[in-house]
Amino acid sequence: MYHSGELAVQRRLGQEAIATRVGRMIRTEVPTAAATFLAEQPMIVIAAADDEGRVWAGLIAGPPGFVHADDPGKILIDALPAVGDPLHDVLRGGQQIGMIAIEPQTRRRMRVNGSAEPAGPGLRIVPDQVYSNCPKYISRRDIAEIRSATDAPEVRRGHALTDRQRQLIVEADAFFIGSADPLGNADASHRGGNPGFLQVHSPRRLRWPDYRGNSMFMTLGNIEANPRCGLLVIDWSSGSTVQLTGTAEINWEEADSGAGAQCAIDFTIDEVVELTQASPLRWTAPELSPANPAFGCG
Repeated sequence: MYHSGELAVQRRLGQEAIATRVGRMIRTEVPTAAATFLAEQPMIVIAAADDEGRVWAGLIAGPPGFVHADDPGKILIDALPAVGDPLHDVLRGGQQIGMIAIEPQTRRRMRVNGSAEPAGPGLRIVPDQVYSNCPKYISRRDIAEIRSATDAPEVRRGHALTDRQRQLIVEADAFFIGSADPLGNADASHRGGNPGFLQVHSPRRLRWPDYRGNSMFMTLGNIEANPRCGLLVIDWSSGSTVQLTGTAEINWEEADSGAGAQCAIDFTIDEVVELTQASPLRWTAPELSPANPAFGCG
């Protein structure tokens, strides 16, 4: 079930037995409870590789019901990422994708990995892996406003962070990460912590501590086997997004058991895409997760 990168990380951290046990919860079809959860969500995050093999994570928003699993063997998404999102055109062709649906109000989330193909205004996903995660590290926030549809977002591209983008990142209590194994099988995951846990070391270098999770190590395992990954940072108050694609490296020397970090991830930026008001959703200020370690990992 696990590929070589995941197995290597599990062995290094002595969590093979836990990973085997937790892995039994993964399904290949969408259970009824999961279908109900998906149908209630106004946003999801998708991860996939572009034609150059670069991995991106992007946001898709819509009215509840725009994501629906009427059949346990497929999920329909009646939208694509906003125009200007690097995944907007990529997803118009067949693609391996990772998807995460997160409900900040309840700190619930579920993940889906599988194959996607165009269908109507959006996508049809045939899942290979369907599973839920615990609520750890998710900040609670509520929807404060839903804006009416507007023009296509303004797109800003670059190869390094601007001052404004840097400020958004250092104040973030959450981001999403897309990764893929060497065969292109993609995964989308969430990372959360107290503001400051996502560090900007230079306009093209980031670092964050990797806190203990479900012990399957799908993200770390992918990075171990394939360093290309993508980050999505959402400005919850404005609906704007910053997407980064680049390469990641596991820094085992930065483990800090006192701060709850198994290691750190060093990320080098290749390209930055900022979309203004990419989402119609406006969220309240966060209630930080009580599971967040006090930030102190270098």
